[in-house]
Parts: sequence; C-alpha cells; structure tokens
Amino acid sequence: MQDIRITIDMKACTPDELPEQDRRLVEMAREATRNSLATYSGFHVGAAILMDNGEIVTGANQENAAYPSGLCAERTACFYAGARYPGVPMKKIAIAARNVGSTPEGTPWEESFQFEPISPCGACRQALLEYENLYGPIEVILYGRRHVLVLPSVSSLLPLSFTEF
Repeated sequence: MQDIRITIDMKACTPDELPEQDRRLVEMAREATRNSLATYSGFHVGAAILMDNGEIVTGANQENAAYPSGLCAERTACFYAGARYPGVPMKKIAIAARNVGSTPEGTPWEESFQFEPISPCGACRQALLEYENLYGPIEVILYGRRHVLVLPSVSSLLPLSFTEF
C-alpha cells in the first residue's frame, strides 16, 4: 500500500488586495445575497460568475419548505449562465455568505457576512466542474471579511472528481 497526498494550491489575501475586477465580482456576489430566499436557515449566499464575454451573472440560494427542493447560489448562477450564454465559457466565480440567523438584530449589513470564507457544497462543485470540463478552468474566489481565498479552478475544490462514466 502506498500513501498519496493531495494538496490544493490557493492564495489568501484581504478583500482590499484583490484586483479591481475581482473586487467588483465579489461585490456583486455580496449584493446577490440580498436576493436570497433563506426563510428557514437565515443563511444568505450569493454567487457572481464572470463570463468570457465580459457579462456577469449572479445567483442566490433559494430555500423551500419541501426540502431539498431549494437550490444553492452557485448552481442558480451557473445554470442561469449556461442557459443565458450557451457556449460561452465561465472564467471566474465569487461566492459570499451572510448568516442573518445568528447575527444580532441591528448588526450593520457589512458585519453580517461570514468572517471566514465558505466553500461550495459537493453538488455545486460537481455542477461547476461540468462547465469547467467543457470550457476550461473557472477561478474560484471565496469571500470572507477576514480574508479571501482564490483557487485556480473548480477542480482544486474537487480533486477526486467524477468525470467519467
């Protein structure tokens, strides 16, 4: 038997250290949290995808009482991008989250965002990976108030991915 080590390359920076284009994408993901339907969890997630044609598509999580009928922000955004701009590669995705359910009433909007970045669930990783396999790497920007993580691709988040059947 042989041990195998999997490592993930990523960059960590403060939000202010991001290039202007990435700061704009993060801001659009943050704004997208306002469109979230998080009636049950209070956990509002927004995603913004930069398309190869320069367009930006956003999505927000949508909860439903008939759980698991809702949908995550990342899949909402990538499915809309795929339908709105068929054949156009996705270049980057930014993801931001705020937890209204555990934030005291009266907390400023800025302070309701997660201190640490959140990462997409497995289903979102797989959905994004499908587009990445079609068109090439999709950079992933995970926003947190303390720092931002930047990964070179979705496959960085899913190293043992399901790609053949």
